[in-house]
Amino acid sequence: MLPKCSGAQRHLRRRRALLFAGLGVALVVVVVVSAATGQLSIPPDQVLGSILHALGISSGPAPASGVGREALWSIRFPRIALAMVVGAALSVSGMLMQAIFGNPLADPGVVGVSAGAAVGAAATIVLGWSFAGDWTIALTAFTAGLIATFLVYATARAGGKTEVVTLILTGVAVTAVAGAALAFLLFFGDTQAREEIVFWQLGSLNGAMWRDVWVVLPVALLGIVFALVLSRRLDLLSLGERSARHLGVNVELLRVATIILVALLVAVAVAFTGIIAFVGLVIPHLMRMIIGPAHLPLTIASALGGALLLSTADLAARTLVPYADLPIGMLTALVGGPFFFWLLRRTRAKSGGWA
Repeated sequence: MLPKCSGAQRHLRRRRALLFAGLGVALVVVVVVSAATGQLSIPPDQVLGSILHALGISSGPAPASGVGREALWSIRFPRIALAMVVGAALSVSGMLMQAIFGNPLADPGVVGVSAGAAVGAAATIVLGWSFAGDWTIALTAFTAGLIATFLVYATARAGGKTEVVTLILTGVAVTAVAGAALAFLLFFGDTQAREEIVFWQLGSLNGAMWRDVWVVLPVALLGIVFALVLSRRLDLLSLGERSARHLGVNVELLRVATIILVALLVAVAVAFTGIIAFVGLVIPHLMRMIIGPAHLPLTIASALGGALLLSTADLAARTLVPYADLPIGMLTALVGGPFFFWLLRRTRAKSGGWA
């Protein structure tokens, strides 16, 4: 039995290594292609050369014209970087939600953070707030998303404990109230405000700047590091709450810490990009199907897969329709919706029914 087990473990490690390498290579390819593609075409070797020159490596050609350099470093690279960071943050958030709820159908929207962020952004647009300048919408969306999450948790908590079912139902209720508030703001907003709110809800990376990246990046990195630290406890939690407690896991503290972490990751992501659906649902589940449920490699794979998915979706958003920038949330929903339907069918088939 031991050789068989050892062989299975080696096979799993090889599969994980191949997945990480494949995701890494695919991400590099998408980044280079995305940076090279646009109204101003830049050869891929010049894109790579420009990156190497920025790292202090004098190798390869760089864009000869100032227009090319400006297009890369002021427009395309910030957008690509933000897509990767936000994709990784949303995907890891989804992985964490699926871990603490023990359900592959869970996503960050369960705790109401996206709905709260949408209300904060809509209120800013309709009421014309500008107390933080260009940062006002991002700041209010971030704050409202956190408030909604803490409201869900505080409402669901009773007797020093938080039941998963109660938390989910409370999240549904808070999301419904946030939807009503959003509809109220849409009703009273003028035509321009309504268009801006709808566009924000669909998600977009248009206009991304380096300053946005420098805000999202530290939070995303911190969240991913904490997810790696929590991975062992999440593995024990997957055995069941009772078993996890017997093995020394403080389940309630783990759940609180994870929900706070998810709220931070999602709030800071949607604050700068709007709502981008299904990334936190599709990628973690897909990675789990490939490499298994162990949360340490799953966190790494989810981060790489989320960055790859959103970078690819952003490339499609910029290029599918000439001289137009499609909402990226629309594209992820077009991919994620059928996947979600297939996932529901697969879950039903495996369990023999919904009961």
